[in-house]
Amino acid sequence: MKSMEEMIAAAQQAAETIQKQMGETQAKLDTIEVEGSAGGGLVKVRATARGRILGVSIEESMMKPEEKQIVEDLVAAAFNDARDKADRKSAEEMEKVQGGLGLPPGLDLPGFG
Repeated sequence: MKSMEEMIAAAQQAAETIQKQMGETQAKLDTIEVEGSAGGGLVKVRATARGRILGVSIEESMMKPEEKQIVEDLVAAAFNDARDKADRKSAEEMEKVQGGLGLPPGLDLPGFG
């Protein structure tokens, strides 16, 4: 039977391992790219799976003063599409880490979501 000190040490080591792997996953998310689009591709937004915006592309045909409101709406929609894709990719990567650690799916670890 393990002593209380051994159990505490094992728990601390497990926590450090989880923290390290989650940190590595967060760094990996910043290297995975997603693209959101709107208006059938008239506006595209590239972002990392962590949500950092890398670039915006607007089809030249949309660059008319009378299209201003439409372009603004499409940019917002493309950002939201990119954010949704980033969130899904992030959740996939976190599930891989949690599954590899033997944690139950959907377990939210404070500071790692």
